[in-house]
Amino acid sequence: MPELNHSDAPLPFPILIGDIGGTNARFSILADADAEQEHFPVVQTANFTTIDDAIKLTLEKSKVQPRSAILAMAGPVQGDEIPLTNCDWVIRPKTMIANLGIEDVLVINDFEAQALAIAEIADNHRETIGTSSENKTASRAVLGPGTGLGVAGLVHTQHQWIPVPGEGGHIDLGPRTERDLQIWPHLEPIEGRISAEQVICGRGLQNLYHAVCAADGIEPSLKEPADITNHALAGTNTQAEETLTLFATYLGRVAGDIAMIFMARGGVYLSGGIPQKILPALQKPEFRAAFEDKAPHTEMMKTIPTHVVTHPLAALSGLASYARKPASFGLATDGRRWRR
Repeated sequence: MPELNHSDAPLPFPILIGDIGGTNARFSILADADAEQEHFPVVQTANFTTIDDAIKLTLEKSKVQPRSAILAMAGPVQGDEIPLTNCDWVIRPKTMIANLGIEDVLVINDFEAQALAIAEIADNHRETIGTSSENKTASRAVLGPGTGLGVAGLVHTQHQWIPVPGEGGHIDLGPRTERDLQIWPHLEPIEGRISAEQVICGRGLQNLYHAVCAADGIEPSLKEPADITNHALAGTNTQAEETLTLFATYLGRVAGDIAMIFMARGGVYLSGGIPQKILPALQKPEFRAAFEDKAPHTEMMKTIPTHVVTHPLAALSGLASYARKPASFGLATDGRRWRR
């Protein structure tokens, strides 16, 4: 009978690696510590009733049968049934072990995986905005606007990188300028409050665009986040342009808050597809200005670098780094690892 296991022993190879988001799931297999990852096509979570179904179909494309799995998922990991925050899937490690031929399953938060990825990220897999840092062991933080807004920290101590998961995307976000005060009444709240995730993610971009249109007294003409972004970057829609500028500004404010919480002198990293798509907007002055505007600590904030992660499969890369060299990371497994 599968049961929770608190061992820190390395996962047995071959290892199935999964990055499970609200919209997409990405899988790879690592045959051994020296092997290249075998990547599989991206899975749309809406196309499968369960994660087990998605894994079964994925493994049909591989000649390698995994003995273990490490899965990063969007949401907190608690108990034997782990629901995703922005998806109907529920991860049931005991069922996976019983039905998929896997003997060892480790489940972590998806932004722990993003934190693992930035521990040793190469310069060609990041785009620096603002200053750069030479402090290779200073604390770092990562934010990812996507289906939701993920946040994690990365602390170096005792010769290990320790990822610090959380649900920082749900912190409160408030108005500061006169324009904010005009827009804020039109933002859609959740149970009476505006969280960062209500503005800084894909649906948040829509929420913000509709609020800008309402404040201007016009009907919104753009339907999808991609439409808003494309028109904003092309300069063909005034409200879309302002929406993207405000999105970058609010992302800068939250990124600066997270930088101070973790004292992330090693840098704050923006991960996921949205920062890559809106990189030209983030390179304009508003993002860094909002990031640094943290009196009385503005001068310190100017020394903290910000980066956009450009690695196409950063989370899978971070999980593979852990699978290859688990002793280099202080990754907690208590209550999150199941073994046959």
